[in-house]
Amino acid sequence: MRAVDLIMKKRDGKELSRQEIDFLIQGYVREEIPDYQVSSFAMAVFFNGMSFKETGYLTRAMIDSGDVIDLSKLNGALVDKHSTGGVGDKVSLILAPLAAACGLMVPMMSGRALGHTGGTLDKLESIPGYRTDLSVDSFIMGLEKVGFAMTGQSEKVVPADRKMYVLRDVTATVESIPLITASIMSKKFAEGAEAFVFDVKCGTGAFMKSIEDAETLAVSLVNTGKSLDRRISAVISDMNQPLGLTVGNFLEVREAIECLNGRGPKDLMDLTLRLTGHMLLLSGIACNIGSAEELCRVKIEDGSAWQKFLDNVELQGGDPEIVLNPEKGPKAGRVVSLSAREEGYVERVDAYLVGLAAGLLGSSRARKEDPVLPEVGVELVKIQGDSVKFGDELCLIHGRDPDKIREAEKLLNKAYKLSDEKILPSKRVMKEIVNQ
Repeated sequence: MRAVDLIMKKRDGKELSRQEIDFLIQGYVREEIPDYQVSSFAMAVFFNGMSFKETGYLTRAMIDSGDVIDLSKLNGALVDKHSTGGVGDKVSLILAPLAAACGLMVPMMSGRALGHTGGTLDKLESIPGYRTDLSVDSFIMGLEKVGFAMTGQSEKVVPADRKMYVLRDVTATVESIPLITASIMSKKFAEGAEAFVFDVKCGTGAFMKSIEDAETLAVSLVNTGKSLDRRISAVISDMNQPLGLTVGNFLEVREAIECLNGRGPKDLMDLTLRLTGHMLLLSGIACNIGSAEELCRVKIEDGSAWQKFLDNVELQGGDPEIVLNPEKGPKAGRVVSLSAREEGYVERVDAYLVGLAAGLLGSSRARKEDPVLPEVGVELVKIQGDSVKFGDELCLIHGRDPDKIREAEKLLNKAYKLSDEKILPSKRVMKEIVNQ
């Protein structure tokens, strides 16, 4: 078997076997197949695609390229959620303790902020002392004691994905649906979960801009999971506007705390309940989405989801005092109000521009090596559908650097679009795709 023959086969639109894909991926990880040949393979996939069966083979080969966390000895349903990334997306901070309170085990391996999107690990690490660099033993202990644990990806987990992503980034093949699917699913399966719910974001603040592209990815995730005998559901959610009212690391932690205590904004709570509900359906704990969401509401009202969050913070080294009294947490040295220059109704708050503004202030990274500031970000005061009068406060800018605050103001002025007519808020859940 030669790599060039397999590249040629995919170039000509033919389907590769599991053995052929294994040969390519394992050879690449062992450095027996060079970068330029894997780049050619990625480009052939970009133009000709892959069947769901092939994408399943690729996912399995990538999983097998490194370590897999064995959670088979744990007594409980292992279900996780993955988001494709958005602005103000703090769902994981609420969903994981909520799902654990409902009886699930949630092994959550998350990422960091990059560009205009936020990262769950950076949000959690804005809690003083909170550690996400868990060993496998600590990760398993967290699952046993609390029902969920939050960690980053180990260097030994799915090395094929790290190597291939670098190539895709510099060879214009990032957007390939089969390669995106295999990248996402290989990391999730390697963490040990048995079933997954995918939150596929769609809109200006998301990787997938159109509903058609988002649905293509969602269908690929669900059907590839099916080919691997895994239970998968996907929810396509609106990311044209920020989720909730805050964008920025500790600002979002504070909002998550509000949600866990029953005081969260409607759009954020509706999406969180829906995603958690699908997790309960996949596990068999609930038999329909209505009863699943009702169980979630009960666990918020009785305080058990909040207690799970507190238990996790303490277990992973965070300061419980800061979580119990968020006003003692990180605070920006400067808080500037952005005022309305016209009257009307908020038609839209552009998620991409808000994400850029928060990133400019220091809440995310332009490069992987950039520092992330825990206290900076944007706090929305007026959102879609709200009435606005001249001089009204639109949002608050939390920052350090006066020059960066001024630049953020320019972006946020562009982000707010007003209308003369009353606008109804958009629904967050756009479409649901379930593995039957």
